[in-house]
Amino acid sequence: MKFTSFYRANFHTTKNLFRLNIRMRDYARAGQELFAQRLLIYTVAFILEAFYYSWVLAVLSMLVLVVSEIFDHVTFRRIHAMKPRDVLAIRANFRMLQIGTVLSAVNISGFAISIALLQGHTTHFMSLFFLLAAALFAVMNNYQIKSILHLRLAIYIAAFLFIPIYDIVMISAPIMSEHWVQLFTSVFVICFIVDCSRVSRGLYRKTLMQMEAIEREHDMVLAASTAKSDFLSTVSHELRTPLTSIKGSLDLIALGAYGKIPERMEGAINIAQRNAGRLHALINDLLDLQKMEAGRMQFSFETVQLAPFLMQTVATNEPFAAKLEVNLILDSVPDSLYVRADSLRLDQVLSNILSNAAKFSEAGGDVRIRVKADEDSARILVVDQGTGLSEEDRSKVFDEFSQLDSSDRRKVGGTGLGMNISKRIVEAHAGTLNYFKNTGPGTTFYVDLPLVEADNLPKIVETVSAATDRSLTPETSLP
Repeated sequence: MKFTSFYRANFHTTKNLFRLNIRMRDYARAGQELFAQRLLIYTVAFILEAFYYSWVLAVLSMLVLVVSEIFDHVTFRRIHAMKPRDVLAIRANFRMLQIGTVLSAVNISGFAISIALLQGHTTHFMSLFFLLAAALFAVMNNYQIKSILHLRLAIYIAAFLFIPIYDIVMISAPIMSEHWVQLFTSVFVICFIVDCSRVSRGLYRKTLMQMEAIEREHDMVLAASTAKSDFLSTVSHELRTPLTSIKGSLDLIALGAYGKIPERMEGAINIAQRNAGRLHALINDLLDLQKMEAGRMQFSFETVQLAPFLMQTVATNEPFAAKLEVNLILDSVPDSLYVRADSLRLDQVLSNILSNAAKFSEAGGDVRIRVKADEDSARILVVDQGTGLSEEDRSKVFDEFSQLDSSDRRKVGGTGLGMNISKRIVEAHAGTLNYFKNTGPGTTFYVDLPLVEADNLPKIVETVSAATDRSLTPETSLP
């Protein structure tokens, strides 16, 4: 029992020190940010003291201020440099904060009291106003550490009370004199300052609690996301190998490698072959998505000439489009256009766009591929003549696992990940993927890529984490 009690006490002490570390860092950060503002306020106050009362006291107060600010600067740097779990450093720097607070608060209080003494036994508007300003400044900016704030305010309150009480005692002021009014007013102001301190501390504690809650939620979400990614990655890898074997066997059977297929089996074989292909595509898309979210997607960047690259991509996708009775037409592309790209990944993007364009087109329709370029970038456009996407579809097009539900658009299945992955790939190329509805029928998807000089880029392998930017800006027409 004794050991348990000691452990709990030690645990709570350590936990409190860790929280103190956070508050000390906030205090130090605020102190550094307010340096110029403090210096300006002190300078104006010391100039007023020098001009109206005593330049000697003003110079002395300024020297003490310089010492105090240097001490605080050193303390703030030590706080930012200390390790989060260094208990000895936390305690040592906290003591330095206390010393700096006493030095600064005593200097300000001494400054106000010295003016009051020079004024004589009269009302002390200037002195008490400076003390009020200093106290409010502390309440607004030094609320991070309760004991430090209370220490500073205690010194200011002592000065607040000393000034009117000193006058009352020295001249034996009657209860009806202005000196007693000044004392009662000081007490009222002190109560106001204390209440402001309570409110500021409450707001700061509430903010810290909200931040801790957000951090806990963030950790939980991160853990869930990691578990989800690991699960999908594991399942995808475990499924891909047997599915590849199944798909390969079905393809060989469909080609007649094992003999002629009976007519009664042809339909079932075709259905199985088509679904195996869809599952294979889904698994590949899931693996790509997990690599990107984990920041492990590799890109082999090199100089790519657009003209032959687009010719090859169109030729690769022509058989798929022919099955849907859609024509792919590539307009003339200048030979002088080169981009920095991973040719395999860029081909994946354009193949996805072309396959979608073919799916969404009517039989006998055309899908045209064009290139427009300026001095810095090239725009690859894929123009179809289908029903066209509306602005309401924009949030779905690039989202994960999203499919448009119109019946004429679901004649060929898909994973719902293609455009999301394509957008991430294009952004990893420092480019843009977007679309706009044509003036006539259909939709135009475009890919903007920066141009480079020919053969000036060696092959570079990079690992890129590409995040989807969902803030899309539609365009209405092309020049």
